[in-house]
Amino acid sequence: MQDARFQTILAEQPYPLLFVTLSGSHLYGFSSPDSDYDLRGVHIMPVRAVIGLPKYRETMDFIKVQDGLEVDLVTHDVHKFLTLLLGRNGNVLESLYSPLIVMTTPEHDELKSLAMRCVTRYYAHHYLGFAQSQLKLFLKETLPRVKPLLYLYRVLLTGTYLTLTGQLEPDLVALNREFRLAFIPELIARKQPGAEQALLGEADLEFHLAEIARLSKELEASIEKSVLPEEPDTQAVEALNELLIRLRLGTA
Repeated sequence: MQDARFQTILAEQPYPLLFVTLSGSHLYGFSSPDSDYDLRGVHIMPVRAVIGLPKYRETMDFIKVQDGLEVDLVTHDVHKFLTLLLGRNGNVLESLYSPLIVMTTPEHDELKSLAMRCVTRYYAHHYLGFAQSQLKLFLKETLPRVKPLLYLYRVLLTGTYLTLTGQLEPDLVALNREFRLAFIPELIARKQPGAEQALLGEADLEFHLAEIARLSKELEASIEKSVLPEEPDTQAVEALNELLIRLRLGTA
């Protein structure tokens, strides 16, 4: 994705970047004209910073407002990223495989070729936990909005689809071709014109809470039905370790 706003913030980064992709509502299929741009990626800390005495920042967060829109870039050092990946973190998995690529490298492709071999059925626990935390935030709102509700459905359906099929799909529109929830298109239609603060009615809220409870149970049940293994491929893990060492030594 060639966008001057993105290239400006990338040029300001202090460390080499392995990849940067677009996440958030643009990846999930329900962005609005006023949606922020959430960029996610990986940077490579130099050897001296890693082995030295001062503690180094494993995660870098930069926000830039340009032309009235906010661009938020979050990158993890490659070691932290791989640790999160092996720790069943769906967020880093989605950033890795996002088709909305802002910048890439040959090592990005290498990482993608290895990472799915490390995904296990227990990634479902990440999506369950994420959905529970999102639900708590959603219910704290005095006037519940459509936007966080869409995020909730997206998390539950992505987690279930990944666990059952072994395929990662973060786009809610594409997911709903499989799950066929009749209300999803209407919710997206209410948000997409730019109504970031679109609200739910009381009757809608009751219905959607019941649906979220049902889908949460389906996600939990998918673990036993999963096509995914219980443990990562040991050869893939070893290859990731070699890739990490190679990347780190390349900064020496």
